[in-house]
Parts: sequence; C-alpha cells; structure tokens
Amino acid sequence: MIALVDYGAGNLTSVKKALACVGAHVFVPAHPDDLASADAVIVPGVGHFGATRALDAAWINRVLQMVGEGRPLLGICLGMQWLFEGSDEAPEVRGLGILSGTCYRLGAKARSATDTIKIPHVGWNSIAIERDAPIVAGVPAGAQMYFTHSYVVPTTADTIAVSDHGEPFAAVVQHGQVAGVQFHPEKSGDVGLTILRNFVALAG
Repeated sequence: MIALVDYGAGNLTSVKKALACVGAHVFVPAHPDDLASADAVIVPGVGHFGATRALDAAWINRVLQMVGEGRPLLGICLGMQWLFEGSDEAPEVRGLGILSGTCYRLGAKARSATDTIKIPHVGWNSIAIERDAPIVAGVPAGAQMYFTHSYVVPTTADTIAVSDHGEPFAAVVQHGQVAGVQFHPEKSGDVGLTILRNFVALAG
C-alpha cells in the first residue's frame, strides 16, 4: 500500500490514475500517524515551496521514521525539492532535509550572463542518465519527460539523471530507498509509468 501525501499543492487525480496503471494500491493519509500502514510514500506537488509548510514537524518526523525503517520515499516535482534542506523560494520553510543542499531558481547558474531562458520551464525535455539506479531501470537514453517548474535541486552525488534548460539541472535523484524526480512521471507517458513501476518495485 502506497501513501500519497496531499498537502494542498496540486491535484492528485492524475498521480492516482498513473499508479493504478502500474498496479499500485494507493491511499491518501489524513494524519501523519496514518503512514504507519504504508509500505511506501509518495510526495507530489506543484507550485511554490511555501506550500510545503503544511508538512509540519509531525509529518517530517513520521516520514523520517519510515525512511529509517527502510520504506521507500518518492518526491515528485515540488515533492522532490522538499526532500532537500530548503529552497531559496521560501527561505523560512525547511524541507525534509534527508538530502543535502538548498534548491535555487532555474537560470541562477546559467552558462553566461547573456543567456535568457523562459521561466517557468514547462513542457517536454530529454533526460540524460548519468549512472544506473533502480528508479531509472528500463528508461531509455534521451527519454522525454514532462516538466513544469521554476526551481531546481542542487546537483550532488545523489543525482542520477540530468536535463538542460539554459543550464544542466538534476532531473532524477536517488539515495538508497529515497528518490525524487523533477518532472511529472504521471504526465510523461509510458516512460513515466516505468519510473512509477520502478518505485512500486522498491516497495516490494
């Protein structure tokens, strides 16, 4: 059973439908304690990092407990950014902090001062897999994924795949049983379903 966390940062319907397509059983927890019955957790989301303040200390502590027990965790888009320590978009709001670094606005590290890129980054873009990891098993080189975001996570040793929009940025991360994707797998066709299927497999 996979817990799909709803903190008011996006419509969960498409994520639920995609998970149903890969045979996952999903529920939406009303309280952090409801996570006790979950085999894995998915934190989706779109929009401003400030929305994650709804995931307060009670949620953070319960999710960290689950990760400590070895249960898988996936962050999608804003949910991926929440896995990190925080974001320049809302400096007063802390993230889960299980991955090191602070999210920053796309374009802040552009290759030259004359580079101009459209923000937010919305639409299809390819990803380049830099190393093998369970979350990208079976994903072809150069796969096209659907993005919609203005901020990105820092590129670290946990980066599995990158994309490019004026500058390279982390598109997929994984550290043990914790994974994140900056794109929306539920809107990315068959390849997106492969990502979700891989995560469900992590949950056993």
